[in-house]
Amino acid sequence: MEYPAFHELYQNSKGSTWQCDLTNKIHVHFNGMIATFKIHDFLAFRRKVSSIDIHQMIFNLSDDFDYELLEAPQVQLSWQLTLCEIVQLRDLLDGTKFVLSLNSMLYEVLGEGALA
Repeated sequence: MEYPAFHELYQNSKGSTWQCDLTNKIHVHFNGMIATFKIHDFLAFRRKVSSIDIHQMIFNLSDDFDYELLEAPQVQLSWQLTLCEIVQLRDLLDGTKFVLSLNSMLYEVLGEGALA
């Protein structure tokens, strides 16, 4: 998916993230699902995913820990994810956060005209 106003931020084997220049929103494509976030909602969603206790999912043998229900009501999102999917989603979100931070730092240091 390549649109003039969209720029890919990060991708892994299960998904990719894009930023729209017109709306300044982050589009997360993961495992066939698409969610669109405002920047602050994206950061809150990333924190929520990062707070999932993977250690407990690995070592707890109860069926209750086979999946994690992940909700983001601001974008009407509800995903039931396995441990592997959570790890892959974390990678996608963390990579995206890194790219956003790097871009912000470059704009701050070099100025907006230097990156155009």
